[in-house]
Amino acid sequence: MEIHEVLEEIGLSEYETKVYLALLEIGPSLAGKISRKTGVHRRNVYDICDRLIRKGLVGYIIKNNRRVFEAVNPERFLDRLKEREEKFKEALPKLKMFYEKTKEKQETNFYSGKNGLRVVFEEQLEEENKEILILGASRKAFDVLPFYFEWYDKRRREKRIRARIIASESLGKKVPLAEIRYIPEKYANPLAINIYKGKVALIFWKKENPFAVVINEKEVADSYRNYFELVWRIAKKK
Repeated sequence: MEIHEVLEEIGLSEYETKVYLALLEIGPSLAGKISRKTGVHRRNVYDICDRLIRKGLVGYIIKNNRRVFEAVNPERFLDRLKEREEKFKEALPKLKMFYEKTKEKQETNFYSGKNGLRVVFEEQLEEENKEILILGASRKAFDVLPFYFEWYDKRRREKRIRARIIASESLGKKVPLAEIRYIPEKYANPLAINIYKGKVALIFWKKENPFAVVINEKEVADSYRNYFELVWRIAKKK
């Protein structure tokens, strides 16, 4: 993941990212110099710098009655993330209370985009889950969410959640705490089925606009689980 993508992932806008990275590169600067470096209009640079100042990521000094802006140490991002985490932890009990009140939700939910898929996978890491069954694992998953599964598998190991995976022969990946069996490449497709607890996630690994449909229904999950076991007996070990 590129640096600008990392900064945008943790909450900076595209132009805030441009200005902050420019200040890291060129050092303390007037708005005009920042504008020339980033291609952002000078008037907009002031607004962006003011937002970054409020976020604690940029500071300034007055020199000859003009503001000279300077990026703070990048380690400040860690402090900011910790502050946000603490604030969220304070709000979490009330959020969970609201969640529990509406426990009887729709039994089928739709998740769109990469962030939506992360929600689906992180739900699989909940404490009471002991095993994940994956039917149709594909290399396309690593193209759509590069680097993500290193974190996911690390968390899965920590929680001792095992996985059984039926994959196409081209998977070519070692997966920790998992047993993998293979089906011929001609049966490969961009759809993967994840079965966990009483849920089934149908995941469509499209490079553009990937999405998932999660069915929260024990009878449906049991049906898919039985189908998985059938294919598992047929699939080959390497």
